[in-house]
Amino acid sequence: MFLSFFGLREQPFGVTPDTRYLYLSPTHREALASLVYGIEVGRGFMGLIAKPGMGKTTILFQLLQRLGTSARTVFLFQTQCDARDFIRSLLADLGMDNADGDLVQMHAKLNQVLIQEMHAGRRFVLVVDEAQNLDNSVLEVVRMLSNFETPRAKLMQIVLAGQPQLAEKLAHPSMSQLRQRVSIVAKLHPFSAGETSAYIDYRLSVAGYDGPPVFSSEARTVLASASEGIPRNINNICFNAMSLACALGQKTVSADVIREVLSDLDLSALAPDATEVETAVAPVVQNECPSPTVSSEAPPAEPLREFKSGSKEIEDQIAVQVPAAITSHSVSCLHPDPQEGAVRTGSEINLRFSNQIQPETRLGSRFRLPRLPYIQRESIEDARIRDTERAALMEES
Repeated sequence: MFLSFFGLREQPFGVTPDTRYLYLSPTHREALASLVYGIEVGRGFMGLIAKPGMGKTTILFQLLQRLGTSARTVFLFQTQCDARDFIRSLLADLGMDNADGDLVQMHAKLNQVLIQEMHAGRRFVLVVDEAQNLDNSVLEVVRMLSNFETPRAKLMQIVLAGQPQLAEKLAHPSMSQLRQRVSIVAKLHPFSAGETSAYIDYRLSVAGYDGPPVFSSEARTVLASASEGIPRNINNICFNAMSLACALGQKTVSADVIREVLSDLDLSALAPDATEVETAVAPVVQNECPSPTVSSEAPPAEPLREFKSGSKEIEDQIAVQVPAAITSHSVSCLHPDPQEGAVRTGSEINLRFSNQIQPETRLGSRFRLPRLPYIQRESIEDARIRDTERAALMEES
């Protein structure tokens, strides 16, 4: 764990909806205020729509905390069910066992609870998370729950929270009766670059950090772009970046560390049985230079300082792969020197290994090629002349 290394009391980038870590961006603050206001004035139906990872559940938990003892609340998140199971789950959360009852009996029991809460002066609030998974038949049951009312007030306030698919369902003509009853729709938008930076600092502060910035300004820029301003993505990147920085003994997370983490988290780049050489500077230009002439045999790569955390297995692979890379187009065409017509081999490259190597050993996969004599790059004209001379000698012999 990197907690002691960075002087933290607890994990700042956890995966649970801890309301202490809720960073209220302008849209998050507005969404929470809208839901609280809608419940206080008894609007009946409200909606919360956002992409995955935007913090919907944390907002809902904060809403329930705000209501406190002033309301009887039920929070449902198991939404892949039929109408009967939905009402049964609602009653079970209220402490009422009704396994054998039909829908009519269950509605009657629910009505009793609502009347009791009204006489006690408390609101009844039903919060449904992941509501985009509800079947249309269940949504119709939810709509009918809003019929529990008196001539002057709704007995139940309902909050439907879900991904954009929920908005698509509510917008369908078959759902027009339910859509008309949803009087407040709150939305959560991704963070801007500035909000992403503030979000990182806020979570570090809550976790007990008190020191210079952990993430460099360039690292924050790269992180904001790669995460697309989605809190869950930010948490995953920050957790892995701080873990890697700790392993490297770096108190500041640099942009290079962020890029390495992004490479490790890129599942699309994982090929089961392929060994791929990539450069950290420029892509390989195919078919632009002929096979290189190597002036000496390439020794094994010289590891960087951080490679000391790597394994013997990685060292063995590097000893095989690097010479092959140097004698192929993949390295020889990368950094041509226009004045000397040569290719330098001191640039930093990354190796990707097959999935037989455990992911944690990838910490040592970055290294620097040794300083070798230049790999001379033969021009196309020189190659043509050489081939012509060789053909002539063969004819003479």
